[in-house]
Amino acid sequence: MGALKEGCVYQEERSFTLRFCLEANFPEEYEGEEDNYGWLEEWEQHLKPRLLKTIFSSLRQESSWNVHVRNRGVSPEIEIEIALVKNFPSRS
Repeated sequence: MGALKEGCVYQEERSFTLRFCLEANFPEEYEGEEDNYGWLEEWEQHLKPRLLKTIFSSLRQESSWNVHVRNRGVSPEIEIEIALVKNFPSRS
């Protein structure tokens, strides 16, 4: 359970992990670090931002859910946690 929204008494939580493993394959004659991790920079500067934009755009189409990034102290180069929150109105 996390922090409860004001007026909430009970919160349920479930996690879902979508993990990406980045790999770069080089020819046999490659000496190592010749590209200065350009493949990783391509991920960080182009692919990851576009992927996140697409994910958030899709999730925000569901008006009954609120979506935001949750930072748990892990570098965004390693992990980005996306929190989806569904609030149910009080019956009173």
